[in-house]
Amino acid sequence: MGKRFAEANERYESIGVNVENALKTLASVPLSLHCWQGDDVGGFETPDAALSGGGIQVTGNYPGKARTVADLQGDILAAMQMIPGSHRLSLHAIYGDFGGQKVERNKIETRHFRGWMDWSTQKGIPLDFNATCFSHPMAKDGFTLSSPDKNVRDYWIEHVSNSRKITAAFGKNQGNPSIHNLWIADGHKDYPADRGGYRATLVQSLDTIFADAFPGQLMKDAVESKLFGIGSEACVIGSHEFYMGYAMSRKKMICLDLGHFHPTESLADKLSSIFLFMDEILLHVSRPMRWDSDHVVLFNDDIRLFMQELVRSGKLDHAHIGLDYFDASMNRIGAWAIGARSALKGLLFALLEPHAQLAGYEKAGNLFARLATMEAALVMPFGDIWDEYCERMQVPLEADLIARVTRYEQDVLSKRK
Repeated sequence: MGKRFAEANERYESIGVNVENALKTLASVPLSLHCWQGDDVGGFETPDAALSGGGIQVTGNYPGKARTVADLQGDILAAMQMIPGSHRLSLHAIYGDFGGQKVERNKIETRHFRGWMDWSTQKGIPLDFNATCFSHPMAKDGFTLSSPDKNVRDYWIEHVSNSRKITAAFGKNQGNPSIHNLWIADGHKDYPADRGGYRATLVQSLDTIFADAFPGQLMKDAVESKLFGIGSEACVIGSHEFYMGYAMSRKKMICLDLGHFHPTESLADKLSSIFLFMDEILLHVSRPMRWDSDHVVLFNDDIRLFMQELVRSGKLDHAHIGLDYFDASMNRIGAWAIGARSALKGLLFALLEPHAQLAGYEKAGNLFARLATMEAALVMPFGDIWDEYCERMQVPLEADLIARVTRYEQDVLSKRK
């Protein structure tokens, strides 16, 4: 590896790129891994939890999914040992340690996550949190915080309020802010007669929730938009425009999910505009395929363009990057590893871009040279830099990843019933 890395380093230096600076920056960026890849968004509300509906659809039934908190924690550690860098974990509210008891979501408390907090301290893995406002009998007719039924709204207001208290407890325990993200699936399958009424109701619910303020050193709030979902093809109440307006007016973070926009819409294009008006944003890295299908992230054009724009904006340290996908058709630990590594590859590729040179060509009006340089970057020895980074971080190289995942499956996953 030493010779190949040295030669690759020289080639990048020849176009004005400092590889060591890029690797140092990459090592400083934590991803927030999503716990729900490990058990197909099931959670532990009941011993045999298996959720469906409410905008969540997980396909496949690959053997070996996590059945308990201990299973899930072990799988998370196994995946993180294959992902270079130091990272965080994002929990959904249904993943509490409920001791086999049924706990209503509006009654969850910090004590149900004390085990996760102890694990976080022991392993040095900071936690983020999400209210779980879907796949539940009280999500009546697909509505939660924007429901016309006050009893339904009150139930979910209490759930989200409790979730934010848990998030603040996480932040206090780990000594850095925990991020609480709020996404609801509320929407209409066919054309509604009163979109504005539902959205006004959602504003009221959100304002009630956020009336409880927490110190910024403990927690930060984000709100997540969506274009459409299964059963909400005609209207999603919490649209991009809705949450952009709400986040800007209420000083909250917007959460942008790569799968929550039109397939031909460029999320990369939105970053530079949003950063003009917001100091921080939350990003969910996913891969849609014809709809918000949450495929495992790949090192593809969308990821490259997205990460390039994030780096070019100069706001990398103002963005919180999380993962959000779930695939039960393959080994789940392998899916975690591939998706996280692909996101990091995209970021490294962006950090290795000769941005000063590209900007110079653009300023001079030499658009041919700009495009030619972008194309040349695609065939630079990027893989040798990535392998060096993995080797330094003591995680498997690309050639070793299959063997590592297979060994864990044989040693651990295959023994689960």
